[in-house]
Formats: sequence, structure tokens, C-alpha cells
Amino acid sequence: MINNNHSSLHGFILLGFSDHPKLEMALSGVVVIFYLITLVGNTAIILASLLDSRLHTPMYFFLRNLSFLDLCFTTSIVPQMLVNLWGPDKAISYVGCICQLYVYMWLGSIECLLLAVMSYDRFTAICKPLHYSVIMNPHLCLKMIIMVWGICLACSLVLCSLTLNLPRCGNNILNHFLCELPAMIKISCVDTTKVEMTVFALGIVFVITPLLLILISYGYIARAVVRMKSKAGQRKAMNTCGSHLTVVSIFYGTIIYMYLQPGNSTSQDQGKFLTLFYTIITPSLNPLIYTLRNKDMKDALKKLVRVDYESAKMKRNWKS
Repeated sequence: MINNNHSSLHGFILLGFSDHPKLEMALSGVVVIFYLITLVGNTAIILASLLDSRLHTPMYFFLRNLSFLDLCFTTSIVPQMLVNLWGPDKAISYVGCICQLYVYMWLGSIECLLLAVMSYDRFTAICKPLHYSVIMNPHLCLKMIIMVWGICLACSLVLCSLTLNLPRCGNNILNHFLCELPAMIKISCVDTTKVEMTVFALGIVFVITPLLLILISYGYIARAVVRMKSKAGQRKAMNTCGSHLTVVSIFYGTIIYMYLQPGNSTSQDQGKFLTLFYTIITPSLNPLIYTLRNKDMKDALKKLVRVDYESAKMKRNWKS
């Protein structure tokens, strides 16, 4: 294995969109715009939910975690992607590629489980409102988050280590713009059936199982909402759950289409664009989705902007 993989220790070549030079410049602009939206939007959600005492609830605790996760996820990809898109040098160091592979897999699987945890929070709030504060206590919320991050780290270590142990016979050209699992498996020079089956099995555990739990939770939520006598209560429940369902649909729809289907059924370029969508565009949409239909979050953001404006005004007055 050491001899077979020796040449790739010097690094990998990420082909990205190099066969479409004009497209690369346009894509680099799109990536920068959406990355800035992701940075501003998710940072604003984290700050607003921390500074406003009304948002110190389990729902916004999990939302802060999702925003932090999106910030880490995009930041682990975008800088290298922009280097790849802007210049002729498509190389990435061996260490850089391996780090990106592990982090990408780790953070991607966290989002799958985190969305399931958030759906359980909504289920408890709507279906068991009298026991909500007792069930979703801060200790349990923290324990759930630690478990999600820990389990996904273990999954990442297993899958990525299995993939990296595959002989590559000197192949170091990845037909992608980042170091991800399927692209790494494709450059192997041996039969990868066992590894692919392991990836598929863990994909079922980390993608389909959480999705089923989400659907079951929302089945109970829908029944509870229909039984509500208060129209205002129904609207509030639909607004908070509607935001989460929109995020779930976008994220899981893309993931399932990409990874849980036969390997050759998606073209290379289509796969790259889908990866671009859920790694760059989806994290930028999450803040918009969660704020547009959430009055409390909108109020908290207005308060944050007002505080920033007043502090800037005080500084100007102090200088003058």
C-alpha cells in the first residue's frame, strides 16, 4: 500500500471545472457572493440568538449549532475552491486533501443528524408542550449535541481511513473541485466493492434513518396541528416547522440524489454542480429560510443592527 500510494503523497490534482475555463471565472464570482452571504447570515443568527434572552431556548440553541456548522463546513471548502477556480494551479497538498476529506465527511454527516435532533425538538414542543421544558432541558440538549458531533467524528474516521487505505497505483488526479469520498474511491486501482458497500450501509444509517425519524416526527406534528383549536397557534407551529422542513427538503433531497443511487447514473459535471449546491448555496439559504418566517428572529436581528448602529454613533461622537 505504501509503494502504491507513494506518488500521491506529494499531493493531488483537483480538475474541478478546468475543462470549462470561462465557466470557472463565473463560478468563482458566485462562490464568493454566496460565501459572504453565508458568513454574514450565519454569524448574525449566532449573535442575535446569544444576545436576545428571549431566544435562549432549545430551538435556538440547535439553530446556533446549525449556523456554526454551516460556517465551518463552507470555510473548509471555499478557500481551496477559489484557489482552484482562479488560477492554473490545480494542486492540493497531500495533508491538505486528507484534512479536507476528514472534515468534509465529519461536518456533512453532523448536519444529517442535527436536522433530526431539531425535528425531535419541534415534535416535543408541539406534541408535548406541558413537558417541553422538562424534557428538553439544557443538560439533555448539550448531551445530544456532543453525541452528534462524537458519533459523526467516529464515522468520518472509519470511512475516510478505509478509503485512504485503498491502493491508488500512483493515481493522484481527482475529477472534482474538492477531496471527497466518491472521488477518492474512483482513483483506486483495486476492486472497491467492499468499501462502496460500507459507505452505502453507513449512508443508510446517517441519511435514511434520520430522514425517517424526521418524517415520523412531522407526522405526529401534523396531527397535533390539525387538532389545535387556535388559528394563531397553528400559524406559529407551521411557521417554525415550515422553515425546518424547507431546509430538510433542500439538504436531504440533494444528498439522496447524489449518494444513494448507482455510481454511474450521474454525470461528472452534474455531480460537481450538485456538490456545489449543497456545500455553498444551501448554507447561505439557511439563515434566510429561518429568519423570513420567524418573527422572534427578525426582531432579534433588528435589535442587533440597532445596537451596532448606536455603538458606531457613540464612537463617532466620542472621536469628535
